[in-house]
Amino acid sequence: MIKRFIPEGTWLGRTILLLGFIFLDFMITASSCKTPLAEANPYARFFMQRYGILEGLIFFNLLATLPIYAVLVFDSHLIKQTQHYRAKAEFAIDIALAWLVAGVRFDGAMSWLWNAPNLLRQATGFAIYLAIAIPLLHLFPRTLSDARFSALRRNKTKDAIHVEDQRILGNS
Repeated sequence: MIKRFIPEGTWLGRTILLLGFIFLDFMITASSCKTPLAEANPYARFFMQRYGILEGLIFFNLLATLPIYAVLVFDSHLIKQTQHYRAKAEFAIDIALAWLVAGVRFDGAMSWLWNAPNLLRQATGFAIYLAIAIPLLHLFPRTLSDARFSALRRNKTKDAIHVEDQRILGNS
């Protein structure tokens, strides 16, 4: 049952990468924000004013991250239905997530540390996400577990061929 709430395949890597950007934003904001009025995001500021800086920030991040996580889990199970378009769809989704989630969160985190235009900070987060995601999820998507399973399948195939050869030679 809990297996349904964990993204599958490359979607798990995509989820961990996005959660890393969200966690970076959370940690830098939690450590740098001394008053809720310093927070630029009006929704985060509302929760920080209502519940306190750290508690409000935690509550805001949970509420903002749950829909993203739900979409990633849902997509990881649904993408199996679109095998023909899978590579193109996943790349388009990575572009959208890079700009809308990773870029925005990187911009929010770096706004405390780097005095640069918002668009530049967001574009930098976008580029960092894609620099990690493209090699990890598109160029070399096999994980250690996939490699181990394919090695096991390969060994089973060799064993089956060996048994078949032995049977043909009469050495069973």
